[in-house]
Amino acid sequence: MSERAATVTRETGETDIECRLTVDGSGTADVETGIGFFDHMLTALAKHGLFDLELTCDGDLEVDDHHTVEDVAIVLGVALDEALGDRSGIVRYADRRVPLDEAVAGAVVDVSGRPRFYFDGSFSQDSIGGFTSDMARHFAESLAMNAGLTLHLEVDGENAHHEAEALFKALARTLDDATRIDERREGTPSTKGTLDG
Repeated sequence: MSERAATVTRETGETDIECRLTVDGSGTADVETGIGFFDHMLTALAKHGLFDLELTCDGDLEVDDHHTVEDVAIVLGVALDEALGDRSGIVRYADRRVPLDEAVAGAVVDVSGRPRFYFDGSFSQDSIGGFTSDMARHFAESLAMNAGLTLHLEVDGENAHHEAEALFKALARTLDDATRIDERREGTPSTKGTLDG
């Protein structure tokens, strides 16, 4: 099997991003976005998804965190889409629930090539350090739209740090499960013969 990896760069008036993603990795991450909590979440995504991730982002944090988080999600989504190629042999569907103390998050994914996003829940505090809590939801939505995922997320808890972290970990575990190669499968897991929309 050839390496499932992609390198994506994106430069706009708001952000300058370089990303290298390896799907079949060991969970190593070297991430620098300028937002400490976001770096922590991306590192958790790599660690628990067993992806290898190298990512830097120079963003307009003097404005706020929105452009950085959104554009990183776009780049990471494009990288995941490119790394998976025609999605031949993947499991395709997966779901996970992950607790973190009082918080619990759930993720259901179809690596379908048809981007859709649904979210149920809210965050108990507006921000976590320099990270706006709702950007966890927006990150997942932007990732799904650019990776071609149908993604359903839910979260409940009392502490926004725990809620967001559980959400990223549930997303990581679900993506790991769904993108794994099923050795029994030949070709693309679709009666249409393609997962391109």
